Amino acid sequence: MIDILKGYGLGEDEIKKLVIYKDLLLEWNKVMNLTAITDEREIAVKHFIDSLAPLSYIDFKNKSVIDVGTGAGFPGLPLKIAENSIKLTLLDSLSKRIGFLKEVTSALQLEDVNCIHGRAEELGQTDLRETFHISTSRAVASLPVLSEFCLPLVKVGGYFIALKGPDPSEEIALSQNAVSKLGGEIEDVKTVTTDDYSHTLIFIYKKAPTPSKYPRSFSKIKKSPIK
Repeated sequence: MIDILKGYGLGEDEIKKLVIYKDLLLEWNKVMNLTAITDEREIAVKHFIDSLAPLSYIDFKNKSVIDVGTGAGFPGLPLKIAENSIKLTLLDSLSKRIGFLKEVTSALQLEDVNCIHGRAEELGQTDLRETFHISTSRAVASLPVLSEFCLPLVKVGGYFIALKGPDPSEEIALSQNAVSKLGGEIEDVKTVTTDDYSHTLIFIYKKAPTPSKYPRSFSKIKKSPIK
């Protein structure tokens, strides 16, 4: 695991923190469902390196970042470990996961990390609306749905970065109108391959404020995604 991480510009301290993170992930995974991936090399490739990929395309230095539906902390925590100046908010709807994330944050002595138990569609109608430079999400939801969760949280001039599988072309086509209605535009799509694992980064630029009616309630978003 350490050998493969060394090839990605990480220092000894960052690699040490990722190893501790991996150990905590596997320990907590024995009592709660955090990941189906338990092989150390696969954790390095499919969780850590996958999460770090946006750093090659966007400047995260001193940026406020919210990771929506963060789960076990991906991609938010690896991004924070690699770029410590990030002011990170981790958002998840399951309180047990928040407990895990707080444990990792404490063990790694990470500062400027806020772990929130809540839902993006509710947070997007609070004073946190349009306050983040970058929103990330690796959550399992279609791009039109994810965009309604994430874009309202991003300030104009910022980015929503969606981490998707190897071929999200159909999702991208279906999301064009939704992204536009929410004040965004799909600026770039990058395919990243490590070993035999391939995934896609979708960069959505926030060019205009999101209309106040968005995000809607969770039931409305799921029942009737923006078309």
